[in-house]
Amino acid sequence: MSDDIPAARNSIGPVVSASHLASGAMPALSEIEFAVTMMVNAYQRWMVRCMAASGSEGLSALDVQVLHSVNHRGRVKTLADLCLVLNIEDTHTVTYALKKLEKSGLVESGRRGKEKIAKITASGENACLEYRRLREALLVEPMKALGLDENELSKLAATLRLVSGNYDQAARAAAAM
Repeated sequence: MSDDIPAARNSIGPVVSASHLASGAMPALSEIEFAVTMMVNAYQRWMVRCMAASGSEGLSALDVQVLHSVNHRGRVKTLADLCLVLNIEDTHTVTYALKKLEKSGLVESGRRGKEKIAKITASGENACLEYRRLREALLVEPMKALGLDENELSKLAATLRLVSGNYDQAARAAAAM
């Protein structure tokens, strides 16, 4: 089936959301942008619904990401570390997520010197474990059935991380104009 995809693409053109952007020097980049947009929206919808099914309703996608990041490796995280890892420059959005998670009893926050810190609670760890259980059943198993090459997926992830650096640099350049 994958052999049919290039032929179909050539007959209808690149699949993009903005043809005026795809008409430039690198149409494939517009294809990536559209695919990433679709992926981000689907991923955020998945995170919210999976966390709700796990028993933690009312959390946004960012709240879920922050929760999983705080839980990562069971170590205390600083606000700066969370923002860096998640590539978020608006610290107030992460601060708000931490307050919401703390109010829900999923994380505890405090201070280490002047730095705001967060650590997972037992309830937060249990919520993450239930999320993982549902993720394995509802997402991972069907994905495995697709027969995708995990090495290729890892390469794709590495490529997307590298490309994100170019978007960050372009954003800095645009801000300087």
